[in-house]
Amino acid sequence: RLFYAMDNGGNENYHIYAADIDGKNALDLTPFEGVKAGILSLLKEQKDYIIVLLNKDNPQIFEPYKLNVVTGDLEKLYENTDPANPIQGYDFDKDGNLRAYTKMVNGVEMELYYKNGETGVFELKKKTPWDDSFGIIAFNYTTPDPDDAYVATNLDGDKSRIVLYDLKNNREIKEVFANAQYDVSDMGLSRKRNYEIDYFSYEGEKSEIIPVSALYKAIDEGVKKNFPGKIYGIADYDDDENTFLIILQSDKLYGTYYEYDVKTKQFALLYDLMPQLKEEDMAEMRPITFKSRDGLTIHGYITLPKEALQGKKVPMVVNPHGGPQGIRDSWGFNPETQLFASRGYATLQVNFRISGGYGKEFLRAGFKQIGRKVMDDVEDGVRFAIAQGWADESKIAIYGGSHGGYATLMGLVKTPDLYTCGVDYVGVSNIETFFSSFPEYWKPMTEMVKQIWYDLDNPEEKAIAREASPVYQIDKIVKPVYVVQGANDPRVNINESDQIVTALRAKGLDVPYMVKYNEGHGFYREENRMDFYATMLGFLAKYLK
Repeated sequence: RLFYAMDNGGNENYHIYAADIDGKNALDLTPFEGVKAGILSLLKEQKDYIIVLLNKDNPQIFEPYKLNVVTGDLEKLYENTDPANPIQGYDFDKDGNLRAYTKMVNGVEMELYYKNGETGVFELKKKTPWDDSFGIIAFNYTTPDPDDAYVATNLDGDKSRIVLYDLKNNREIKEVFANAQYDVSDMGLSRKRNYEIDYFSYEGEKSEIIPVSALYKAIDEGVKKNFPGKIYGIADYDDDENTFLIILQSDKLYGTYYEYDVKTKQFALLYDLMPQLKEEDMAEMRPITFKSRDGLTIHGYITLPKEALQGKKVPMVVNPHGGPQGIRDSWGFNPETQLFASRGYATLQVNFRISGGYGKEFLRAGFKQIGRKVMDDVEDGVRFAIAQGWADESKIAIYGGSHGGYATLMGLVKTPDLYTCGVDYVGVSNIETFFSSFPEYWKPMTEMVKQIWYDLDNPEEKAIAREASPVYQIDKIVKPVYVVQGANDPRVNINESDQIVTALRAKGLDVPYMVKYNEGHGFYREENRMDFYATMLGFLAKYLK
C-alpha cells in the first residue's frame, strides 16, 4: 500500500490516504472536517497499522492514534489532558508502545517525561528552555527492554550532539558523535543487525554522511568512487539488507535513483528524476562565508551563471529563506536558482543569524532582531557578493517566500538604493496582524513567538515591531514590488498581502498582485506555479536587464 497526505486547496488540514501500489482505490483514512493529520510512525513490526497525530478533539493539540490502514479504524493511544501545556512530541518504540513524551509548559519550556517500566507512570526527567534541545532519536534496542536512548542535545554546549542517555536514571552514558562547527541530530540504525549504528549525518557546507558500520562504509566508498562530487541519501532498503535504494544529487543534478547490490557492490541506474536537465547546462552553487558588520561568521550560497564564471558581473537575485528560526538554505539542486541562472542571474542565499544548524548561540543572536540585524546580515551578504565581482550592483533584486517575502519588503524599506525591485511571495507585512491570525495549533506557542519576534504587550517592543513592519514604513518603499499570495494560506493570512498592496497602491505605486484561490502557503498546482514563475521572470527582466 502507498500512503500519502493531501490537503484541500492549501489549507494544510492534511488527510492521510492509502492506495494500491498503482495509485488506484484511494481511501481517505482520516476523513474529518477541519482536522490536520500527520504520520508519526509506520510501525514496521505491525502490518496494517500506523501511528498518526490528529487534532480531532481540540484544534490546538495533537494526540496519537493507532490507525488500521485497511479498515480505517482508529484507537487513541494517549490523551493530551493539559491543553494549556500541550504535548508537542511523542516517542513510541518499535512495538508501538509510548515510552516518552515532551510537553510545552507556559509556551517557553519543554518537559520530557519517561515511562517508568515498573509503575507505568510517566516521570519528569528534563526541563529546559524551548531553544535548548533534548530530543530522543531512537531507543537503544541492543537490550530487550531499553531504558537508554540515543538523544540529540545541546544542553552542555552550543552545538547539538548525539549521546547515549539513560532515561530511567537520568544520566548521560557517553557521547557517540559531535561536530565542532555544526549541529548534529540524525543517525541510522540497522533493524536486521540488532540496531547497530550505521551512520551519523548533519548539514555542513554540504550534506554529510559519516558511515560507521562496515555496510555503510562500503556504500559510502562506492558512491565516492563512482559518483565523485555527488551527495547521497538512503531512500529505502529491503528487510534483509541485500538491496538499497540510493538517491544521488548535486548542485547540478536534480536527482537519480540507483539500486545498490550489497553482494556485488554494484550500482544500477533505476530512474533519473529530470533527464531533460543536463548537468553541463546547469549552474554552479558555491558555499560562501563572510563576516557580518558586528563580527558574526555568516554562511550561505551563491549560484553563478556561466557569464559570472567568465568574469562578468551579472544581475543578482537575493533570496532570503523562510522560517526564519531554525531554517537554513543548503547546498544542492535548487530549481529556482537554476531558473534564475538560465536567465543570466546569480542567486545569493544567506544563512543569516537565527538560521538553524549553526548552534544555539547563532540561533539566539537573531531573537528580537527579525527585520533588523537579520536584514543587516542579508545586506552584508549582498555587499560581499558585489566585492567578489559576481554581482552588478546596479541590477540587484530581492525575492523570497514567507519570512523571505517579509525580508523582501524590509529590504526595500531599509536599503531602497540596494535593490531595483522585489517579489514578495506569501510574506508578512504587519507583525501585529500576523500574530493575531495564527492557526489554532500555533496558539500554544504564542509565548515562544514573543521571544523570537517581539512581545506586543511590551510598549517598547511593540514600537520596534511597528518599525519592523513594512506596512508602517510604506513611505520608504519606492522600488517596484510584485506581490503573490495563496488565498487559503493558514500561516500568513491573505490580509498580510492585501494590506501591503492597498497601502502601496494608495501612494501611487503600480503593484501587480497575483492571488490564487486554490492555494495556500506557497503554490503547488502545476498551472499556478507556471503562471507565477512566468510572470515573475517577466517582472525581473523588466528591472534587471
